[in-house]
Amino acid sequence: MSTFNAIAPRPAPQSNSGPVAWCKANLFHNWKTSTGTLLIGLILLWLLPHLFQWAVTNAVWYGNYETCHAASGACWAVVREKFRFILFGRYPHEEHWRALLCTAMLLGLILASCTRAFWRPWLVALWAGVLVLYLALMRGGFAGLRFVETDLWSGLPLTILLASLSMVMAFPIAVCIALGRRSGMPAIRSLCTVYVELIRGVPLISVLFMASFMFPLLMPQGFNIDVLIRVLAGITLFAAAYMAEVIRGGLQAIPKGQMEAAATLGLSYWQTQRMIVLPQALAMVVPGIMNNFISTFKDTSLVAIVSLYELTGAMGMAMNSEADWRPFRIEGYLFIALIYFVFCYSMSLYSQWIEAQVNKSKQR
Repeated sequence: MSTFNAIAPRPAPQSNSGPVAWCKANLFHNWKTSTGTLLIGLILLWLLPHLFQWAVTNAVWYGNYETCHAASGACWAVVREKFRFILFGRYPHEEHWRALLCTAMLLGLILASCTRAFWRPWLVALWAGVLVLYLALMRGGFAGLRFVETDLWSGLPLTILLASLSMVMAFPIAVCIALGRRSGMPAIRSLCTVYVELIRGVPLISVLFMASFMFPLLMPQGFNIDVLIRVLAGITLFAAAYMAEVIRGGLQAIPKGQMEAAATLGLSYWQTQRMIVLPQALAMVVPGIMNNFISTFKDTSLVAIVSLYELTGAMGMAMNSEADWRPFRIEGYLFIALIYFVFCYSMSLYSQWIEAQVNKSKQR
């Protein structure tokens, strides 16, 4: 006859969600993590009050440079004073409404392109129409609008234009290069490999320098391509090389059996790539593609080397225009850093949304 043995009570399961559980898992997981958390916390407790005092309590929000020189905190008045110069650079002051309108149109087009309701065939025509209107308004020379050379396009409008156009044009090029590197034709595969390795072997500054200064020397006498177009082409080709490697990684992750199954169904090469391979490959590398987009957006600051002053370059000109404001350059950099952060963080959030959408098919 068996006897009954009571099982000792077990502790209640701990919650794996909530702020307390997150702190235990990430901040106080073991003694090393706890020590690091306490040290960083003590440093922040000492640093944050001083930073708050400099940035807020003792800061100058209104006034002139004399008030800023007399204060012990940050001078945010320099942003107020140079706001339009930082955003629009050398674009004629009385024509800033055109630059603002063009920037708003382009940003609205980008937001529409990120919305599922606008994913229609006519979106390509909408892009073409908005870009034509953007270039027409920025350039002027008709309907009484003052003609503005592309050399004077600067600030935020130039940053948005270079980043958005280079991303849009680099993506299809990158897809073709990635497919070419996996092609069974040696000539195509070798050509794509040379392109990728050549572009990735030099910094973007070298590409911009070649596009701006060396490329015109190879053109026939009297034939010249606008510097904005040359710079845009350089950024596009540079971004396409890096993006092609990201996409190639996704293509290699697709099991070979899927392509063999598509061949047994009678699908052609391009049908297989369009309906089976590319949708899965692109879904796998969404974070890498978005990382490339963010990098391209920030790399537009390098165009100052060819005398195109985007957001960072326009801020530098704004600070250098008057010697009395130069000591407060850090406040200007913090202002444009905030602008870059807003755009880059927005792209990161959109990338997470895209990942959630493409992963729905894997949820059970």
